[in-house]
Amino acid sequence: MRVNRVILSAALVVLALVVQVSVLARLQLPGAVPDLVLLTVVGLALVYGHLGGAFVGFGAGLLTDLAPPADHAAGRYALVLCVIGYLAGLAKPDHGRLRTAAGPMLVVVGAAIGSTLLYATVGALVGDTAARHVGLPSLVFTATLYDLLLAPFTVPLIMAIARRAENDPLAETAGQGGAPGNITSGWLSGGTGLRIGGQRGGLRVKAARNRAARAGRIKGVKRL
Repeated sequence: MRVNRVILSAALVVLALVVQVSVLARLQLPGAVPDLVLLTVVGLALVYGHLGGAFVGFGAGLLTDLAPPADHAAGRYALVLCVIGYLAGLAKPDHGRLRTAAGPMLVVVGAAIGSTLLYATVGALVGDTAARHVGLPSLVFTATLYDLLLAPFTVPLIMAIARRAENDPLAETAGQGGAPGNITSGWLSGGTGLRIGGQRGGLRVKAARNRAARAGRIKGVKRL
């Protein structure tokens, strides 16, 4: 992943984790806890694609595994979010533009159901039977409901921020020109609508026309 993607993803994931642990987890809602980290991974995966989504999901899951009050083995949620990020990235819209809101909402529903089932499956493999005691159907239903209610306020915003960082004019011009002078001229011509070279050429042509016009007037006076 590129450096700007890593920095942006890390900032968004940390912010989502802080809000989830300090606010959402303390609401004492029945069933599951609204998973803001999962929604962040889904939003970034829909912009970065399947490979970027997998990397973001693994990092976000590992950070969640290590953040208190984690009560499970480290790496368990990292595996879950890595798979979810990869699968969500496969649904990346063409040209990065969403035509309807139905697609991302379906991805959120699939991610909520898939992450809950996969987390419970991995837990069963390592001997964690907490999901069995709580009730897996109840966890799946509440997790899907909470994430679906929270998604319209988070996923579009995360996707917009990620797209804005991807369309940075300075970054694009630096990748094409490479030199600092090219960055400046590209920013001026592309970002403000000014074209320095065109202005200089236009000024030269205008000055030459003015000189020719003055010369014509002088010649006309001499003929008289």
